[in-house]
Amino acid sequence: MTIVARHVIKEFGSSHTRVLHDLDVTIADGEFVSISGRSGAGKSTLLYLLSTLDHPNHGEIIIDGETVRALSVRALHAFRCRHVGFIFQFHYLLPELTALENVLLAPRNVGLLEEKRPQAMALLEQFDIVGEKDKFPAQMSGGQQQRVAIARALIMNPRYIFADEPTGNLDTVNGMKVMQILQEVHRRDRTTIILVTHEPDYAAMASREIDLCDGRLVSDVRRGVS
Repeated sequence: MTIVARHVIKEFGSSHTRVLHDLDVTIADGEFVSISGRSGAGKSTLLYLLSTLDHPNHGEIIIDGETVRALSVRALHAFRCRHVGFIFQFHYLLPELTALENVLLAPRNVGLLEEKRPQAMALLEQFDIVGEKDKFPAQMSGGQQQRVAIARALIMNPRYIFADEPTGNLDTVNGMKVMQILQEVHRRDRTTIILVTHEPDYAAMASREIDLCDGRLVSDVRRGVS
């Protein structure tokens, strides 16, 4: 199972400002990949293309042999719901739902609420926030909210996790907790993780680091990290 970006070009606006320039990237099943680079390098743009949240102007994104552009809206929605977990810099928890209810949002939407409830509790326990299960987002710290967001991303046992600066709004201690959780998920479940970060220390925790500069791939390094 692979994700392939083939000759990908992304442009924005009426002036066709080019953000990504003819990129070729292949990510194998079970890899933990960081995408690093300065602000404006195209990191998040590439992540959004790889995760099917956006489409390139030119070139193709191919996932598990399927060309994303050829999939219907319904097929894309089903793919994201069943196989993809998203973690963003801002947690995007629903303020009217408790921590547990936020984690169980996707299972509720597909009729798996009660089946997934024990797993949701186990995730909250694993992330040391089970005591916050009945609290609303406004009643939790930033680090606790982000851990709830990660539990929400994991509840459907996704094959792919796409994380866009998930530590960006956290202090060093909570940022490291988030990274350690991602490392553990990768080690335990061999989940494919693609992480955007501008922090060199966090990028180095992945087993492979892709470095972008001005929308071009400048290095692609594999490490012995597992």
